[in-house]
Amino acid sequence: MTFTVKSVGLKGIDGYFVTVEADCLKGIPSFDIVGMAGQAVKEATRRVRSAYSNAVGDFQKGRITVNLAPADTEKEASALDLPIFIAVCGAFGLLENVLQDTVFIGELSLSGELREVGGVLAYTAFAAENGIKRIVLPKCCAKEASLIPGIEVIGITDVKELISYLKGEITVLPQESSLDNAYENEGLPDFAEVRGHYFAKRALEIAAAGGHNIALIGPPGSGKSMLAKRLPSIMPPLDREEVVEVTKIWSVAGRTQGKLIQAPPFRSPHHTVSPVGLSGGGSIPRPGEISLAHHGVLFLDEWPEFSKTSLEILRQPIEDKQITISRAAQSSTFPADFILVTAANPCKCGNFGSERKCSCSPRERKMYMSHISGPLLDRMDLMIEVPPVPLSDLENKMAEEPSSSILKRVLSARERQKERLAPYGIKLNSQMTHDMITRLCVLTDSAKALVTKAFDFYGLTARSYDRLLRTAQTVADLEGKDEIDELIIAEVISYRTAEKKYFFRG
Repeated sequence: MTFTVKSVGLKGIDGYFVTVEADCLKGIPSFDIVGMAGQAVKEATRRVRSAYSNAVGDFQKGRITVNLAPADTEKEASALDLPIFIAVCGAFGLLENVLQDTVFIGELSLSGELREVGGVLAYTAFAAENGIKRIVLPKCCAKEASLIPGIEVIGITDVKELISYLKGEITVLPQESSLDNAYENEGLPDFAEVRGHYFAKRALEIAAAGGHNIALIGPPGSGKSMLAKRLPSIMPPLDREEVVEVTKIWSVAGRTQGKLIQAPPFRSPHHTVSPVGLSGGGSIPRPGEISLAHHGVLFLDEWPEFSKTSLEILRQPIEDKQITISRAAQSSTFPADFILVTAANPCKCGNFGSERKCSCSPRERKMYMSHISGPLLDRMDLMIEVPPVPLSDLENKMAEEPSSSILKRVLSARERQKERLAPYGIKLNSQMTHDMITRLCVLTDSAKALVTKAFDFYGLTARSYDRLLRTAQTVADLEGKDEIDELIIAEVISYRTAEKKYFFRG
């Protein structure tokens, strides 16, 4: 007889329904899985056979065929072990029916225990969004799945308990929801610990308020990394939609540990990271560092030390806010909307532009920065020098402004942006298109004249011109102004002076 069970598959972080059909006929014993089953799914035949023999009884002989629909979609996850097992049990006549409006996911051990699978939150979110009332999965995954409201989560320990539950012989209580929307920023580094660096703090405040990319350039030990690590402390908490989206990405990557990602993520890959580690990939694409930084910060320390290939990967996701990974098996798209923060020494020895003597020749300095292309520089909204902190600032006993105070200004600026940009379906000034900038950015006559001079002096491109005005609009929002005046333009221009000094662009 044919027996059918419903499950879920993943392409990236997006789900799709998988119908698992099993049929057992008389004939030479065999166990085949069809429907574009990947290696991990094909190996389910051995796990299902062993789990059945060890937990239920002798595996029945016959010609067993399992079909995974849709048949034209590659399926790779071991999460299909459980629905395949149930379908086979039904084909053997062990089960008469399964629960309606229910999906099953889970990996089997040889003894019949249910093991954890990655991407549980993504599976559950898709099921809930598409009218499924119940999801049955390994008990160790139930807490994470319960983060999604509107769906009943049934955690099962092993296949014996599963069969008894499906037969109605026992009752398994749904997992209680562990949803917690409280924003926890305790433990984040605080700007109150930073002495001096007022110019850099202001630039980071602007970056947090408008979602702008920022480059920090200065000698070793000047505090670039210290400043960058404190940026999440002045970024607003993720809203409900962002929390689920970020946690889905981390769940697919196997990094949630059953918890919601509520604070903006901070990712700081080493400069030896491979292009695949940065962008994501594998035979079945998985999220990389730029997707794990979604709605948070991607920090590239020692910026010029990254390979040119890795750096150029950033160009497309910075613009499109997502990245598509194409492989022979499948193509997956992952969100990648992050604030890019970079830190760089001005040269190989690190002393150029400081009071210390630089041992690098002009050619060596130019070669050191040559890894960073013009198109990538155009995508940086702010580019500032971070000089060493003067001794007077280090010895100053006055309390520095804490992150909580800066965050209040950032929240106020974001509220102004949200109200202004709501009709366009975006939230941040950094997301404005050229047409939106033309409509929404109101400049005074003196501001327009100053922008014209800056365009010629700095050799701005159309992209960098737009970014200058987006940043200016964020400064206006922080100041509570409806117009962009020449003082705002002058301030924003000051955040681009390091580019002409260090990147040799004429």
